[in-house]
Amino acid sequence: MLQLGALAFLNPALLAALVALPALWWLLRITPPSPKLIRFPAVRLLFGLAQSEETPARTPLWLVLLRLLLAALIIIGLAQPLLNPVGPQTGSGPLVVAIDNGWAAARNWSARQSMLASLLESAERQSRPVVLLPTAPPANGDKLQASGLLAAADAMRLAQALKPLPWPTDRKAALAALDGLKLPSLAHVVWLSDGIAEGDAAAFAKGLQRLGPVRVVGDAIGSLPHLLLPPSTQGAQLGLTAVRATSGGSETVTVRALDDRGHPAGEVSLAFEPGKRLALGTLALPVELRNQVARLEIAGERSAAATVLLDDRWRRRPVGLVTGGGNEQGEPLLGGQYYLERALQPYSEVVEGGLEQLLQRQLAVLVLTDREALTAPQRGRLDRWIRAGGTLLRFAGPRLAQGNDDLVPVKLRRGERELGGAMSWEKPEPLAAFDDKSPFSGLAVPADVLIKRQVLAEPSLDLDSKTWARLADGTPLVTAEKRGQGWLVLVHTTASPDWSNLPLSGLFVEMLQRIVAASQGVVGTKAQASLPPFKSLDGFGELTSPLPAASALTPEDLAHPHLGPRHPPGYYGSQASRRALNLTNEVIQVFPLGPLPAGVERSFYSGTRERDLKPWLLGAAMLLALIDLLVSLGLRGLLIGRRLRPVAGKAAALLLFAAALCGGLPAHAATATTDADDSTAIAATTSTRLAYVVTGDRQLDDISKAGLTGLTFALNARTAVEAASPMAVDPDKDELAFFPLLYWPIPDEMPALSAHAIEKLVEYLHNGGQILFDARDPNRSAPSWIVLRQILEQLDLPALVPVPEDHVLTRSFYLLRDFPGRFDGSTVWVERPDDNVNDGVSAVVIGGNDWAGAWAVDETGQPLEAVTPGGERQREMALRFGINLVMYALTGNYKSDQVHLPAILERLGL
Repeated sequence: MLQLGALAFLNPALLAALVALPALWWLLRITPPSPKLIRFPAVRLLFGLAQSEETPARTPLWLVLLRLLLAALIIIGLAQPLLNPVGPQTGSGPLVVAIDNGWAAARNWSARQSMLASLLESAERQSRPVVLLPTAPPANGDKLQASGLLAAADAMRLAQALKPLPWPTDRKAALAALDGLKLPSLAHVVWLSDGIAEGDAAAFAKGLQRLGPVRVVGDAIGSLPHLLLPPSTQGAQLGLTAVRATSGGSETVTVRALDDRGHPAGEVSLAFEPGKRLALGTLALPVELRNQVARLEIAGERSAAATVLLDDRWRRRPVGLVTGGGNEQGEPLLGGQYYLERALQPYSEVVEGGLEQLLQRQLAVLVLTDREALTAPQRGRLDRWIRAGGTLLRFAGPRLAQGNDDLVPVKLRRGERELGGAMSWEKPEPLAAFDDKSPFSGLAVPADVLIKRQVLAEPSLDLDSKTWARLADGTPLVTAEKRGQGWLVLVHTTASPDWSNLPLSGLFVEMLQRIVAASQGVVGTKAQASLPPFKSLDGFGELTSPLPAASALTPEDLAHPHLGPRHPPGYYGSQASRRALNLTNEVIQVFPLGPLPAGVERSFYSGTRERDLKPWLLGAAMLLALIDLLVSLGLRGLLIGRRLRPVAGKAAALLLFAAALCGGLPAHAATATTDADDSTAIAATTSTRLAYVVTGDRQLDDISKAGLTGLTFALNARTAVEAASPMAVDPDKDELAFFPLLYWPIPDEMPALSAHAIEKLVEYLHNGGQILFDARDPNRSAPSWIVLRQILEQLDLPALVPVPEDHVLTRSFYLLRDFPGRFDGSTVWVERPDDNVNDGVSAVVIGGNDWAGAWAVDETGQPLEAVTPGGERQREMALRFGINLVMYALTGNYKSDQVHLPAILERLGL
């Protein structure tokens, strides 16, 4: 093999034929061109002509050069040149490929696949046997081992099945897997590294050197993976930390928050400062959105290390509200329980009951208003519950002011302090601003919130450190004490408006949210013995079914997890109660690959594969041969009249053969035709079917299908329509005329429609078709509305107006006044009624209430999406709108004729 920079020749001996090109030049120059056929005139015209001396003409210089280039291309092509050769270029020993397939390889996995394919193609051309050595423990839990000597084609099939795994590599075990490997000769070793110093990389490279010369291919410094650590709870915010491998220049990553269905809930940018390996930030979301967040991920980086799964420890938490005692039973509007329930219900799962009953449940926070005095056994059980991780929130009152209760964070004075009463010189006190160290830090304090009565804390050295909120005069209003793993919190006034107007303010709701958010999470009376695997995270950070070797997590495993095939990252438990195990619970740092032993060659993934130039050169030679043939025929005068036809047929066949050789035309392209598949048309025309437009967003298309499925169930159950399951259509490819109604959900981003698709849509609408455009967001400034406007601008539509009160759509089946979906509040638009166009029936209906989300059901018929703000009543109205819309699409404006019924009866004399 001959190597010339980025070009290598597998058969360099054939290049010796290039020395014959000068001789070919000489032969072509002295060889006259082929005789030209000339039709002579009559013989008599030749009489009397003097015969001149005849000499042969020389071949034109440009034709000689063309033929020399043709010969050179054939010679060089047969020498089989390679561009960017990556395989071994010397020797004939086996090829050993060690490939890192742990979590760090996921980010640049396509480059590893491309490099591995090029290596195996090179080995196949050189008939080298191949050994594949993955370095991550296999997903089935078996011992890590090398493949043994394989043919290159078999190794290719094995390599195609390799995927990055969601746990670290074990290079020590991979090296041990080579101990029993027997090779026939010295090997050529290539280590496709993930570029990070995981395990002892230098020892691994030195062990590979026992087999032969080693080349290490790794990621460039700027392509190394990032880590996203599990977030910390900072009041109502989530504290985020991203880690990079090097402390280089400035860099910014974006962290996205997603719900269970992959819908975005928010995002934040984290900036790495020069010289820093950590980027910190906070994600501030409304509580209702934060409770829906199921995962955090670094945008654009598909990796288990860049993904964090969230469970109930970061989400909506159950709160127990102790009932009974005092005036709570007889006058509920005067008791604190009423105000607590109203403040907590929108943001937490509120459970009411007696103290003994609530202590048997799994709760994050337990709330006690001023009720009858706690017994000693009750105080003991509550203290143990707090130390196990619970948060007890108490409110003061007349009973607590008696001073007989020691389950408080600070020592209290007997009696209460009255501000602004008939017997007091003091006025009601406002609240002071919250300290930076308080969980309430950042909350605005309204000036009209006043405290009239409170229980006072005895002065002590640690009183200031236990105070979360105080009055303007400095007296504590909220105190707290850390006990074991939990918190004991006391509000020194009542939960009702008896002692203050705090329960009537929005600040009361915000303070309760912060206290619930600061709690540890669910605390039960009994720890679950083990948690079975529910969903596993793959190497790309996607949730899948539990991996083959995954086993249950015991309490010991939860305390000290060891990630691997037995305990992969993912969810453990069940859908109702699950625990997240993340890769970055264990992997919290990442460093680039360090120094390697002497003699090891290092390179980077270039992104370009090895390319064999032989078919391209021979194909170019065939094209030049065709050109030479046409030139020769032209010089002989054969490219005119009927003589051209047989020659042209042969030339066309030669051209097709040359194009196929170059890889530019499939061998069957000249003769093969594809028969049209009529199965879609048959399925669409034999039954009435609704259809939805595919957007390319898999999750959005799944919701569209589930939504039209739910609407079809309702149609079949409530009307005479007998509809089959919905179908997906692509306006650019599929026939639209089969469907009476198309549902088109608008994504936030969408490529421009082709001219062919626009033409088909316009034809569909003009011929009686109907499209429901759904922007899925009542806010008309949302990105989906911008995309919708771009689509509508390309369609030939008349003026649009909001649905009139007497429009047929409001009474085609049900009598409706509005048209809610998963959301409510978006104006619904239709074409301005015109009896001269489509008989007054609107071809388009436009809105943003996400109707498919409200209609969507699973395989058992249960709703998939929550409906807000109207709940199940709103879902029912959304189904009724869908039925009205389908009846409107199927029957047109027949209902509008009923408005003339009084006039018709009058004319009939009835």
